Amino acid sequence: MFERGVWMGVDVGNARVGLALSDPDGILATPLKTLKRNLNTDSDRRVLRKLLAVHGVTEVYVGWPRTMRGGSSASTAMAEEYAAGLVAELAEDGASIPVWLVDERLSTVSAHRSLHEAGRSSRDFRSVVDQVAAVNILQQCLDALKNDQSLAGHRVRPQDEETAGPGAPPSAPDQMGDPS
Repeated sequence: MFERGVWMGVDVGNARVGLALSDPDGILATPLKTLKRNLNTDSDRRVLRKLLAVHGVTEVYVGWPRTMRGGSSASTAMAEEYAAGLVAELAEDGASIPVWLVDERLSTVSAHRSLHEAGRSSRDFRSVVDQVAAVNILQQCLDALKNDQSLAGHRVRPQDEETAGPGAPPSAPDQMGDPS
């Protein structure tokens, strides 16, 4: 069920993280910013958490790049780790913003195609392609949930430090649209 609020789409890459926001009525996703990824300090997630507060974001949708057959890859693991880290940091901050991993197969390919069709030079893609991919991820979520359709993905939950060990999954799955 669709609930009114500002939502954020996140496209996680090796070097950059693209961000997009929705309007409060969930009609349109628009590009927000591209963050430079810092694997040593996670400063990009710190900036992301500040942006969540500044924009009053109520839900976050992180792209989950599954393979075409629905399997996992290094990019899948990277998105899962990023989302799990964000959830843990939000919990430490006392924030209760739901974070979802959503299937984003071909979102970057679609972003490149959109930029090419808009007449952007391939050299200019790097600065905005992650934002466009985040827009695609978020718009897919907005459209599906406003039309009472389900999304492939799950909610990321904080891990219980006592039960979570090395190799434990980054979240307990909830289906998209579940009230929990």
